[in-house]
Amino acid sequence: MRRLILNADDLGLAAETNEGIERAHREGMLTAASLMTGESGFEEGVRVARANPGLAVGLHLTLTDGVPTLPAARIPSLTQGNGRFRDDMAGMGLTLAVSREARAELAAEVAAQMARFTATGLACDHVNAHKHYHLHPSIAAALMQAAAGAGVRCLRLPWEPGWLVRAVEAGAPGTGEWAIRPWCRILRRRAARKGLVAPDRVVGLAWSGHFTADRLLGVLPLLPEGVTELYFHPAAAGGFAGGAPGYDYAGELAALTDPRLAEALAGTARGGYAAMLLPNGA
Repeated sequence: MRRLILNADDLGLAAETNEGIERAHREGMLTAASLMTGESGFEEGVRVARANPGLAVGLHLTLTDGVPTLPAARIPSLTQGNGRFRDDMAGMGLTLAVSREARAELAAEVAAQMARFTATGLACDHVNAHKHYHLHPSIAAALMQAAAGAGVRCLRLPWEPGWLVRAVEAGAPGTGEWAIRPWCRILRRRAARKGLVAPDRVVGLAWSGHFTADRLLGVLPLLPEGVTELYFHPAAAGGFAGGAPGYDYAGELAALTDPRLAEALAGTARGGYAAMLLPNGA
């Protein structure tokens, strides 16, 4: 049986993403969203989540290209002079690997983000990380510990089968799947030991920021049995503070609200992570 999670990242980033995600759910086929706790649109993102109980909302852990939940002075290993997270992901990854102090700061920030999420009273459906940073072993450990403490049992495993993308677009750029896959296998094993489960695959890496309606409609008939997460970045418009340069945010909103999508998904189970991955959606 095929089961689908249609998820939007960056709820809480800005007014434009909040509006786009709400519209993609109400007017389209979006079933889940991932909430950032440190950005300017957080409170409005919480309002969107509360106003749309059918939208399964989880934590979008942010440790790069964003604003920390803790004061920057408390996590100096993770931040730069402007008070934002470091943007050198490889460099920060190395810092986390060699510095016990940095890992302690990491654990505190991850716990703070989860605490801010749970303080809203929203049920946390899942966890994942901005730019899939939870593939880093230290970040994975901190995130899984926070998830377990909050009773969260689902997370993203960012492995995208390249053949799916190439079947839709023969010349599509690769996503480094063979480099990512070993790390995803390690993460899946570690998650299982913690009682966490993940979808079998994702679609959205190669087309990040450009997941058009034609691409979506092209890949849907090809999806194998099991649980697939298709993830998007819808927004009412681009050009907002914190937005990714070059992303076609409005185009991804158009994909999720395309009138052809309802017919393409007829008879296919859709929902949030817990509904698709756990027995009886528990």
